[in-house]
Amino acid sequence: MTKLFPNYSRRAVEFVAGEQNYLIDSDGKKYLDFTSGIGVMNLGYNHPQLNQVLEEQASKIWHTPNLYENSLQETLAKQLAGDQDYLAYFCNSGAEANEAAIKLARKTTGKSKIITFEQSFHGRTFGAMSATGQASIHEGFYPLLPEFVYVPYNSLDELKRELDGNTAAVMLELVQGEGGVIPADKDWIQELVALCESNGTLVIVDEVQTGIGRTGTFYASEAYGIEPDIITLAKGLGNGFPVGAMLGKSKYAGAFQPGSHGSTFGGNKLGMAVAGKVTELIRQRDFLNETAKKGAAALSQLKDNLSELPIVVDIRGTGLMIGIELSESQLVGAAIDKLEENGVIVLKAGSSVLRLLPPLTMNETELSEGIEKICQVLEELADV
Repeated sequence: MTKLFPNYSRRAVEFVAGEQNYLIDSDGKKYLDFTSGIGVMNLGYNHPQLNQVLEEQASKIWHTPNLYENSLQETLAKQLAGDQDYLAYFCNSGAEANEAAIKLARKTTGKSKIITFEQSFHGRTFGAMSATGQASIHEGFYPLLPEFVYVPYNSLDELKRELDGNTAAVMLELVQGEGGVIPADKDWIQELVALCESNGTLVIVDEVQTGIGRTGTFYASEAYGIEPDIITLAKGLGNGFPVGAMLGKSKYAGAFQPGSHGSTFGGNKLGMAVAGKVTELIRQRDFLNETAKKGAAALSQLKDNLSELPIVVDIRGTGLMIGIELSESQLVGAAIDKLEENGVIVLKAGSSVLRLLPPLTMNETELSEGIEKICQVLEELADV
């Protein structure tokens, strides 16, 4: 009998090893991974350079508290900021990064209302859960934190009605991941940012899933031509090592003075060493261009093979973040089961979407082979 809380719905398989873009279970079966550990393993498994960096840092020192200087934090903060005027706060997860963003927005503006979007997902801690626009995530935890308002995604009407003098921030994902792989419309984003600027409202972009190269640019916000006030990161930043970060414009530094926020383990030296190497490897123009190219090819292959299939409602995505919306929710579970039998693992998003998040290192041959199996399984389900 398990001694674990049953808060996860676990599949009856345990992965005990990984190599590049493949996972190996306890029976020795090999699987092509189209999940990246839910968008985490952007550089695949058992990466020699990441292993080396972690081993070297582990042999020196694992942890010092944030009472002392940390040059690894300084280095990574500069890497993440690039040529933009951001300061960094380091933590351990995406939910923690979003909690920090909510606190920074409220403290720096002196306002309390935060607008987020229906179908959004920002985490499961109380602040991040309150920011999440999904009733199923809230169930059993009421009352939530006050003054979070949810409006329709890719629409301006209700946003305009809710945006007022007490609005500290608008918080959003540029591609809603858990909500069903729903990309934001670029014109809508441009108008949203302009509205926020004219209202003195901060824009928080949750890049926990879309950041670190996933969509073909280092940050998804780059492709939308915006520079958010606050960006949150995690998942791919540590390639499996728990690391999160919040980036905020330097003009907000006064809101986070000593004692305002913190984390015992946030920015620990192991995490900083790994995240620094991850950032160095991914934030290269050729690597990102190749990711975008592979994503476009994958999307094209899926559309060519599945667009006429009656059970397929839509195929959408950007970079290597792709969703296949099916006509019935039970078809998603059936497809996941059949693909697992055939040595490919994929994810669910929303109620009826197959979510594909392969490692960014997956080559074109592996991508094509995996997509062929996905198409075959969906064609079989359509014939049932």
